[in-house]
Amino acid sequence: MSTVVSPSRVKTLDAPSGILEPRQSFRRVSGTAWYHIAMVIAALVWLIPMFWMTSLALTDNEALTKNTTSLIPQDLTLDNFLGVFSVGLTSQWFLNSAIVTLGTTVLTVFLCAMAGYAFAKIDFRGKTVVYASVLAGLMIPKEAMFIPLFTMFADWEMHNTYGALILPRIAAPLGVFLMTQFFSKVPDEVEEAARLDGAGPWRVFFSIMLPLARPSMVALAIFTFVQTWNDYLWPLVSATKAEMFTITTGLASLQGNFAQATELGSLMARGLVGSLPLLIIFVLFQKHLIRGIAMTSGDK
Repeated sequence: MSTVVSPSRVKTLDAPSGILEPRQSFRRVSGTAWYHIAMVIAALVWLIPMFWMTSLALTDNEALTKNTTSLIPQDLTLDNFLGVFSVGLTSQWFLNSAIVTLGTTVLTVFLCAMAGYAFAKIDFRGKTVVYASVLAGLMIPKEAMFIPLFTMFADWEMHNTYGALILPRIAAPLGVFLMTQFFSKVPDEVEEAARLDGAGPWRVFFSIMLPLARPSMVALAIFTFVQTWNDYLWPLVSATKAEMFTITTGLASLQGNFAQATELGSLMARGLVGSLPLLIIFVLFQKHLIRGIAMTSGDK
């Protein structure tokens, strides 16, 4: 006696779902491995000059007259680092860079935050034209403005002063753009609720908007700090007295000195100490930098 089974009751045997998992897992692991290998190679390419610089700074100057290409320190010594601030005006240059960078960073962040809030939340006549004019500054290379800036500060007799080193950099179109992008993402209801509670425009800006914009302000502060600390061209043009040099122009002036050319290890030690603040800033604020960029782009 045969039993007829209807086609509707026939169950197709699906392939086990686990058969494809090892293959997918292998592809995922392989992709992750290649990504990390590429990142390690990129990091090494970036770090090799730093390793070389550190090796030179830890090597005795007499040994460097024979060989300067080794990544391993020869005749290991710490004398180059111990004498960083004891020779020349290096301590004064370091102080000048600190004053100029901190002053520029604070003023730039504050002014860009005010401008960004105005462009994003305040309606006024000609706002589009003014904002477009500010963004047009992104397309003008700073070298093209050197002659007008130099002439203007010369007429004001401000060269070889901290004001001449700080003021030209606080006009930051990129900072205005970043802060405008952030404030435009803040819901209008937040500002309206504050005004219903009796808060005026300045109270809304300082008590509500600035605390919300803290991540973007930190990101802008890091960008400004790094660019100002590394700036070379404008301090070279504006500061003509050795006591007003920043760390970048000061170290560059030592390279042209024949006496310092025979002390390459000391020069490299000064360069490492001069770049140390940038490393500290990145290590301490890297999370804030990433978060600020993400929030500025609208990814909250």
